Amino acid sequence: MVGNPRMAEVIGRSIKELAYYIIAFLQMTEDQVHAWSVDANQYVADEDDVTYSCRVSGSLLLEEMVNAYGGEGIDSVIEAAQKRFTESCHAKLAGSADWWKLREASLFALVSISELLFEAQESRFTNVSLGNLLDQMITEDMGAGVHEYPFLHARAFSAVSKFSTLISRRVSDQFLYAAIQAIALDVPPPVKVGACRVLCQLLLQSNQETFRPHLMGLFSSLTDLLKKASDETLHLVLETLQTAVKAGHELSTSIEPMLSPVILDLWVQHVSDPFVSIDAVEVLEAIKNAPGCIRPLVSRILPAVGPILEKPLQQPDGLVAGSLDLVTMILKNAPGDVVKAVFDVCFNSVIQVILRSDDHGEMQNATECLAAFLSGGRQELLAWGGDADFTMRSLLNAASRLLDPDLESSGSLFVGSYVLQLILHLPSQMAPHMRELVTAVVRRMQSCQIAALKSSLVVILARLVHLSSPGVDQFINLLLTLPAKDHENSLSYVLSEWTKIQGEIQGAYQIKVTTSALALLLATRHLELAKINVQGHLIKTSTGITTRSKAKLAPDQWTIIPLPAKIFSLLSDTLVEIQEQVLDNDEEDSDWEEVSESDNGVGVPQDILYSSSIPSNLNPSVEHLDAMAKVFNESDDDNYEDDLMKVDPINEMKLHVFLKNFFVDLSKSDRSLFGYLCQNLTDAQRNAVEKVVSQ
Repeated sequence: MVGNPRMAEVIGRSIKELAYYIIAFLQMTEDQVHAWSVDANQYVADEDDVTYSCRVSGSLLLEEMVNAYGGEGIDSVIEAAQKRFTESCHAKLAGSADWWKLREASLFALVSISELLFEAQESRFTNVSLGNLLDQMITEDMGAGVHEYPFLHARAFSAVSKFSTLISRRVSDQFLYAAIQAIALDVPPPVKVGACRVLCQLLLQSNQETFRPHLMGLFSSLTDLLKKASDETLHLVLETLQTAVKAGHELSTSIEPMLSPVILDLWVQHVSDPFVSIDAVEVLEAIKNAPGCIRPLVSRILPAVGPILEKPLQQPDGLVAGSLDLVTMILKNAPGDVVKAVFDVCFNSVIQVILRSDDHGEMQNATECLAAFLSGGRQELLAWGGDADFTMRSLLNAASRLLDPDLESSGSLFVGSYVLQLILHLPSQMAPHMRELVTAVVRRMQSCQIAALKSSLVVILARLVHLSSPGVDQFINLLLTLPAKDHENSLSYVLSEWTKIQGEIQGAYQIKVTTSALALLLATRHLELAKINVQGHLIKTSTGITTRSKAKLAPDQWTIIPLPAKIFSLLSDTLVEIQEQVLDNDEEDSDWEEVSESDNGVGVPQDILYSSSIPSNLNPSVEHLDAMAKVFNESDDDNYEDDLMKVDPINEMKLHVFLKNFFVDLSKSDRSLFGYLCQNLTDAQRNAVEKVVSQ
């Protein structure tokens, strides 16, 4: 009703009263108190997963109120929470046994709309000093009655973790110290849950000098707590340990022998549980990244995982895949001597997993592991085994298995990053096998059933386009000589699929490589490109909602347009997206200033386009727009696959500069053609292109 425009005005007259009464319904029931007291896992699950209840329904209504009434809604909720807090104080003085429930509900109300409250504070939608109110509410009962009112203390911890930037530094430090103590003391599980949340949020932000004396005790307490935790609480304790390790770098040499054996043992116990095992590996990775810890940690791990990978068929489910994941973690950004030590123990076994295993999880993890070996070892890796030719054959055999068109797509899922590592780090060794590689990639593309796999294969071909520059014509001629099922040749198939999925390719590096490669292909003015027709834009054949039955009777229909027109349209779309990001960041003038041709990072021939027809009007997905933001802002992603590609020189290319030069060159080399192509663009595309060429 709140979201209904007709009812919103009526409800708005009593919005303060509504917020006031909603908070009363947020109080914990006796059943919830009992259930959460005996089962901490249920408490964590209900808190994190927002299990439906009257309490959750009320919090959702508060959120809807704020969305509907803006600043007035914010003020109403804060005022109601303040009133209910005052009432709880009076109830406490009057001797009510349930006084704490109303206070906990008041804090819960604020926590449940914390993101909206932050936005309101930043946008000045409210004049209420939320920080002062929170300081008062959470410190009222600090340090007293933790056993009598565990859920109130747990909620106070939760509020501190949510509102850490609003409450005073003095209060946050007090609660951080209280959280460290709570982990060590015999307090009810909900309090320890709240303490873990505070530690996860505040420990890295705290004054390290103040809390360093308490860290070793905290590690000991968390290790003990880890042995008692299970299910949901296990995730939380592991997350807390990871944060503590990052905060205690100076104590790293003392941390590693204390924690590593415990975490490794836990990892073995839960290796078949992907969620717990991932959490455990992340703790081990934090230990690995601590100063002086990587070598002692590796010396613990290798003797254990080596025999597992040597005899994969004798291992329980999940242990081989988990071991490969562990090895990959070690290899990430590891020094050369560590990579070689891991190579000596594990490399041949990883190759054999790819060649012989039918388990998709094992194959995926082994593929990532090989990519990490190549990233860390590069050319030197070939000599480590004593027979460079044998090592190279092993790498090629692995690529051949992963690109087998008869292999299920899931098993090949990460072949893209692996093959890119081969191309980037072993270019001279790969050169004689280029025809076979392209043939295998095309066949794998035609048989794959997973969109992400097909996109990664397109990225491989796009990178090969760059490697062939300035002789891109030769790469086109190569594709012309290779067959492709149901197509005249591989060129027709590859570019039909490529232009169809370009708008869905994800990742800053991937978008940069594929977009610029399309421009390089178009710049060749190869006669065969104009002979290829590809999917254009969607034709709307009916109005109203499209049901499944309608879709079967009248499937989507698309225009068919010449390939050059499609590529030109895709490049224009990218230009639009980049300029939108410029506007969003208020940097339009500075980022689109005049640039020289020498700045484009990859040369674009002057004579770049020839006549083409109407381009596609397809709009890119929201996900693609998000990815384009990363491309324009040159931001680094935490994804390890992106880390593997950071060594690629293409990363030095500025995509917005490249495209600007591309369109400027076209407008200068053939003004009439340029004008004709712009006439066939959408208004947004045409405006974006004209904007860059007029500067």
